Amino acid sequence: MGNVMEETVPAAKDLLTLEELTQRLAMSVRNIRFYTTKGLVPPPIRRGRSGYYSPDHVARLELVQDLQGHGFTLSAIEKYLAAIPEGATPEDIALHRTMLAPWQADTTVEMTLAELSSRAGRELSDDDLATLAALGISARTKKGRFEVSLTQLSVGLGLLDLGFPTEAAVASAEVYAAHGRQLAEELNELFRTMVWPAYKEAGASAETIREVVERLKPLSIASLVAAYESAMDETRRERIAARTNRP
Repeated sequence: MGNVMEETVPAAKDLLTLEELTQRLAMSVRNIRFYTTKGLVPPPIRRGRSGYYSPDHVARLELVQDLQGHGFTLSAIEKYLAAIPEGATPEDIALHRTMLAPWQADTTVEMTLAELSSRAGRELSDDDLATLAALGISARTKKGRFEVSLTQLSVGLGLLDLGFPTEAAVASAEVYAAHGRQLAEELNELFRTMVWPAYKEAGASAETIREVVERLKPLSIASLVAAYESAMDETRRERIAARTNRP
């Protein structure tokens, strides 16, 4: 990684001092130096006795921040960054941040238990809270409050009113998580081996590829919903036909 920094020296106007870098990223000097010693970012570019940081440093440190925000451990971050080609530009690295961004915006708000119960119109039990959590509608914060999805809350409360079993909610969450992860891995591999190389070979800019990703997000979600609905309809028809054809 150090060789890349020596071979491709940025213009002076693009370089930042350590103080400027900390202000740009809202990151402490200690953390920047720690990530440097861990090899997550190259050492600073030396000019005389001073060290400077380039757009490559900025892009990599921003990616580290995003990975931390998504719950990656230090070991996982090291593996993720190690997989990025040495010749990757700051724009290429920024594209990884685009891939990490949520694929569907959701409006969440922090509530107390009393506020959440007020929305439900009754005191919520531990089972109720477990059901909402399993459905991905609420999550307890470290402060004992709840991060609540406003777009899904009314649906979740409606299921609670209908006595939806907590065990079923938990089991459903496990099914969604297992198949969702498998689907995500397969689609990511498809993008990595077919989409990204095709655009790079055609000379497309990182900005163009980023736009492709952004446009794919809503389409992918809509396609998944359509495929799920179609599969459910087909499964229901097959079960009805099987019951009808019984002797």
